[in-house]
Amino acid sequence: MQAPIYYTSYILSNLMNNNLENIANKSDSKSKTWIIYILVFLGSLDALYLTWTKLFSVDTLCLGAGKCDVVNASSYSTIAGVPIAALGLAMYLVIGGITLLERFAPHLRELSRLAVFGVSLFGCVYSMWLTYVEIIIIEEICIWCVGSAIIISAIFFTSIVRLRYLS
Repeated sequence: MQAPIYYTSYILSNLMNNNLENIANKSDSKSKTWIIYILVFLGSLDALYLTWTKLFSVDTLCLGAGKCDVVNASSYSTIAGVPIAALGLAMYLVIGGITLLERFAPHLRELSRLAVFGVSLFGCVYSMWLTYVEIIIIEEICIWCVGSAIIISAIFFTSIVRLRYLS
């Protein structure tokens, strides 16, 4: 019976001292980093698939949802001849590289977390624009594009949480 009382007083004491870091599990920040790695891997696969279908004019497997080929063939799918999906792949690789840099250069932890936040913020806003283009202008949906938008949004929100663990 003594343990719950002690634990409750410990939490209240730390809350009053505004020291939430003592309550949080130290591995929480590391688990958020692994979430970023997993999301980067999934986003890279998605972007690599879309880049491959665009460059080699392969029909996109749309899984019965929307018309990916229409979206991937639109004028909005490239910038200066470079497929948007290739730019997305580059973005995912940059985020993964920055996150990996944090592991091997701990003194750059704050800078790398801010960089991931900034890159993912840009990616999230740009994905929202592309989703708008899909729905309003092209009037078709690409499930792979929506998946990428969800993944970059998850990276963005995870990066916000990771900023909280800076100390």
